[in-house]
Amino acid sequence: MRAAKYNIGQVVRHREHPFRGVVFDVDPQFSNTEEWYQSIPEDCRPTKDQPYYHLYAETEATYYVAYVSEQNLVPDPSGEPLEHPELTARFGEFSDGRYPLQHGLN
Repeated sequence: MRAAKYNIGQVVRHREHPFRGVVFDVDPQFSNTEEWYQSIPEDCRPTKDQPYYHLYAETEATYYVAYVSEQNLVPDPSGEPLEHPELTARFGEFSDGRYPLQHGLN
């Protein structure tokens, strides 16, 4: 296992798909269902032995929670906040390109 590249509260983008997200949890390696994993097309299926990130994600049209492998994420250079409605329950105000955890939450 390798150390996670991205941190809680960091804003990231998907490498291939048009969405951004805020990391709210990290699994050191794949920890979802086998059914979910097998639903990814084999020609682009990531390996399980890497960090996977839980994201509050958004596109121009919708908000959702995503589970994404490290290899499919890149830092978001925009410096722009997200509008995902679940952010305010866990994080403080967007500052310096990231969201700090609310006091007393982890």
